[in-house]
Amino acid sequence: MRCVIARFPFELTKASVLESMKGIKPEPNTGESVVIGRRHYPLKQVGQVLTRQDRRDFSAGEVLRAMTQLGFTCRPLPKLEPTRILSSLQYASAMLGTPAPV
Repeated sequence: MRCVIARFPFELTKASVLESMKGIKPEPNTGESVVIGRRHYPLKQVGQVLTRQDRRDFSAGEVLRAMTQLGFTCRPLPKLEPTRILSSLQYASAMLGTPAPV
């Protein structure tokens, strides 16, 4: 299948992607990822291996689109729970703890 990544056309198949990623250790993942085999690879790492270009030359979205079209499972960014900001009174109360039952 023809994919355009960083304004360059690439002929990619699922088998060629599997072959290219064979033996490559996944980097720690902090963003979107793609499942290749049984491993989760960051999209930028996969794009760099497949295109042999610098990671700054393409976006993760381009690689995400190509991997999705080839039938790979892609995982979105992990959702973080919103942090609750305490007022100074709530913070002081939390530091003191709850009163002991009488």
